[in-house]
Amino acid sequence: MSPFERKFGKYAIQNLSFVLVMCYAVGYLLQMFDRSGLLISYLTLNPYAILHGQIWRLVTWILIPPSSGGLFFTLIMLYFYCSIGTSLERTWGTYRYNVYLFQGMLFTIAGSFLLMGYCYLFRPGIPMVDMQGIIHTLTIDTPDQYFRAIAGVFSTYYINMSIFLAYAATFPDAQVLLMFIIPIRVKWLGVIYAVMLVFEFLGTNVYGKFAIGASLLNFVVFFLTSRNMMHLNPKQIHRRQEFKREVRRSTGITKHKCAICGRTEVDSPQMQFRFCSKCDGNYEYCEEHLYTHTHIKRN
Repeated sequence: MSPFERKFGKYAIQNLSFVLVMCYAVGYLLQMFDRSGLLISYLTLNPYAILHGQIWRLVTWILIPPSSGGLFFTLIMLYFYCSIGTSLERTWGTYRYNVYLFQGMLFTIAGSFLLMGYCYLFRPGIPMVDMQGIIHTLTIDTPDQYFRAIAGVFSTYYINMSIFLAYAATFPDAQVLLMFIIPIRVKWLGVIYAVMLVFEFLGTNVYGKFAIGASLLNFVVFFLTSRNMMHLNPKQIHRRQEFKREVRRSTGITKHKCAICGRTEVDSPQMQFRFCSKCDGNYEYCEEHLYTHTHIKRN
């Protein structure tokens, strides 16, 4: 367990995939009742609007679902992502899965602000078609309309793609039924999706490039930090983690121990331990006794 996990692991959200899917469900309902799209336009990730006080957009863009292809396919999509997300959480652990998802969201938010800086620097125009079918160019001289037009490129679609790619890297030999008939290994679907994303990245405009790059940077970071475990299947990873915990329990070897109560990180995984600078010698205390103990002096 890393120091960050010991410190922040207690804040990790259980069943985060289910929470995310529920957000998508709310977004689909909003789309059904908001035919004009006015309400949805106030939920998108618009960096210009965020800097002008609409800070709720930092969170509400997660409500906007990836796509809408009918009720049946929507339910299948929600179930699929909830299933693979739950499998990843069980294999990685709740804390690491939380970090993966929230890191992807932060990358997406950062990408939207970087795109805003790019637009102010290079001032690319946006071709628009009005109600009469006449094409005109929208410029950054009207920033409110300009950034409202491109805010939709930053959606949860690529967040979902990063979840699927992580699932394919973690469970490469798992099988799914393509079109509910053809069994295919997940790793081949991952390769197909990766190739599709590369072609989409090369063929899209600059706004799409920022959205794809920012969202999928999360998977790149995951792959680079986990490449030494890619040859292990999920059962081997789980057994390795269990073996380390059992060895620590059986040998009694701990990294931290309170000089007052004797508690260790094995007894209290969420407990923080610190050395006291006022004691003579290397005396370590838990957070309950760090400020209440009597300082030890050699004299």
